[in-house]
Amino acid sequence: MEEQQNQENTPAIDDKGHGIKVVAHNTGAQPPERFTGLKLSKPKDKAAGIPSVLTALSHANRYMAKGNAVKTMFRLNQKGGFDCPGCAWPDPDDERSRLAEYCENGIKAISEEAQKKKIGRDFFAQHSIQDMLGWTDFELGKQGRLAEPMVLREGAARYEPISWPDAFRLIADELNALSSPDEAVFYTSGRTSNEAAFLYQLFVREFGTNNLPDCSNMCHESSGYALSKTVGIGKGSVTLTDLYEAEVIIIMGQNPGTNHPRMMSALERCKENGGKIISINPLPEAGLLKFVNPQRPGKALKGGTPLTDIFLQIKANGDIPLLKAIMLLLWHEEQKAPGAVFDWDFITEKTQGYEAFLQGLKKQDFNDLLEASGARRDKVKEAVELLRRRNKIIVCWAMGLTQHKNGVDNIREVVNLLLLKGSIGKPGAGTCPVRGHSNVQGDRTVGIWESPRPEFLDKLKATFGFEPPRRHGYSTVDAIKAMHEGKAKVFFAMGGNFLSATPDTEYTARALRSCRLTAHVSTKLNRSHLVHGRLALILPCLGRTEQDVQSEGPQFVSTENSMGVVQSSQGVLSPASEHLLSEPAIVAGLAKATLGSRSKVDWDSMAASYDNIRDAIEQVVPGFEDYNRRVREPGGFYLPNSAREQQFDTPTGKAHFSVNPVPPNPLSEGEYLMMTIRSHDQFNTTIYGLNDRYRGIHNERRVVLMNPQDMAEAGIQARQVVGLASTYNGEQRVAKSFLAVPYDIPRRCVATYFPEANVLVPIDAYAEGSKTPASKSVVVRVLPAG
Repeated sequence: MEEQQNQENTPAIDDKGHGIKVVAHNTGAQPPERFTGLKLSKPKDKAAGIPSVLTALSHANRYMAKGNAVKTMFRLNQKGGFDCPGCAWPDPDDERSRLAEYCENGIKAISEEAQKKKIGRDFFAQHSIQDMLGWTDFELGKQGRLAEPMVLREGAARYEPISWPDAFRLIADELNALSSPDEAVFYTSGRTSNEAAFLYQLFVREFGTNNLPDCSNMCHESSGYALSKTVGIGKGSVTLTDLYEAEVIIIMGQNPGTNHPRMMSALERCKENGGKIISINPLPEAGLLKFVNPQRPGKALKGGTPLTDIFLQIKANGDIPLLKAIMLLLWHEEQKAPGAVFDWDFITEKTQGYEAFLQGLKKQDFNDLLEASGARRDKVKEAVELLRRRNKIIVCWAMGLTQHKNGVDNIREVVNLLLLKGSIGKPGAGTCPVRGHSNVQGDRTVGIWESPRPEFLDKLKATFGFEPPRRHGYSTVDAIKAMHEGKAKVFFAMGGNFLSATPDTEYTARALRSCRLTAHVSTKLNRSHLVHGRLALILPCLGRTEQDVQSEGPQFVSTENSMGVVQSSQGVLSPASEHLLSEPAIVAGLAKATLGSRSKVDWDSMAASYDNIRDAIEQVVPGFEDYNRRVREPGGFYLPNSAREQQFDTPTGKAHFSVNPVPPNPLSEGEYLMMTIRSHDQFNTTIYGLNDRYRGIHNERRVVLMNPQDMAEAGIQARQVVGLASTYNGEQRVAKSFLAVPYDIPRRCVATYFPEANVLVPIDAYAEGSKTPASKSVVVRVLPAG
């Protein structure tokens, strides 16, 4: 893709952008450019412990009704309980803690979902769209649970109530008035259950389009694409037990202490079993240094468990040169002791492409690779020594690897290392992409995908009797462009906060505002409700924590975690409002209103009992045999995973080595490579609070983390107000009013919080193959005034 390979060097610019088209300014789509009172402290060197317990209890006490807090805590992530609406980290297969099978951020997630405050017609009558655009994302989310469906009429300044039948008719009329079904976009958040997601894609495909972008497009699409091409399945190959048994766990581009805190328990268990941990990241993170397990007072009194044995601090997007440097030294060790380093039986019998891979590797210069990675020579050699005679190796990664133009190549290079060591499909070894949202993997499994395989569509046809569309639909980036260009006129979101999750905020805002209709299925208020089409709807749904009772009685849903376990989830709280519908009921109601008598699906039956949806999934999706029985078993069941069995579902039947170039990261004078990150008080676009306590940043989100030497050379003082500008293909995007914070980050790299800095991420900068936005490698300038 030409724009990916030929990104121009940004010319010298002033704050007016002379000679460059300025395309981004704050129209209300971005969070307001105001400060909340920055306080700094020393970054922490350990995670969890008593502070996490106290913080969790504080959130529950502040935002939830007392009885609800206790009731949910003891059912969260328990067998027969409900699945955390936060991350997708798996629960233990064996005994689970009766005290607390959850983390600090899990409690924050349910405190957010099960808020005691509620908002409906009175709230919206009091607050106009323009008023609410001036609120921060934190302020928006904390207004309370949405209590009834609301509509924003064309030209109106405020949302007003609407009945469910009228809402369905309004959407159906807009959909049926389109010239083509492909003029509609149906987005899915990773919180959506298997049952709701399957029903949703069934409606969308019977309507006639594959425009089913989802949040995976923006995070682990690079992982799925690369793994499918190299090992034949777009999922990780390991189980939680494998992490316990690993000799070495390599953690790349991931911050478990904030984004997947329960992962630290697995890392602790690995360390106690004699395993070693190598962490690779531009930032040192508390959750990778030491874990203080609050459920083990004896360990806590001794200061916790050190996790990382070797920390390789690299530049942003320095992963490929680092991996090549490690593999090059491993190859030299293999020459000294043939057969002692590489797993030749595995390479010979199970792989293809080794010779081409090795030829490319041998052309690399170690010193050049070291310089490109930013890693220290002694630390790289230490890592090689650790890996040399071990083959029970797991590599875990998250968006620090996937959100680059070379995101797919990053994952393929990870696979190369594992293939050399024969470290896939054996106990204690394999691939571990750590998913973000709680059912993002399950949604893809049951059909939420803009590029469905023919076999899946054939099964839909055989099961339901209609011809599904065969042409691939829009990914997230393509959907935004289609709306921007007027090719898509209706946008429907099943959960999520689309505007704040996507790149190029102002471009996306113009895309949404170009639509005839925007509609969002939501539990609480977010910025996407305020940046809308000509008509807009908010459709409030039940949360994961709430009881779901349909005409045939109480229902449960199911989800799939990062390691392919499908388990039930059944809420325990009374619904926040009598006007809430479940996601399956919303889909069924919309499908009936839109498709009418031409539909071949019994939507009433599907909504009445989710067993009927699961029966349909069983007929369509491989691996779900006897679904209704197995999902009722405590802990659920594992889906088939061919790579786990060293069966590689590629055209050759073998795992594939690949040849991946070292990515160029050219920076002109005054330029930095920016990566967007999350704070500890955040999950995806949900802002729980204003503190990033592990990094020592409090009461502020509009910050840019900079290397102290870079700050000194640029004449930037700590806490100085600066602006940020990215220039791409002759267009400049500007984000104003950030506070510079000195931090332990490599030279010429900076870090900012998402979504505040999303405005700087160009819509056309994405990973080749996956189209995942390149949010972790954006070339920026730091402007002297905000």
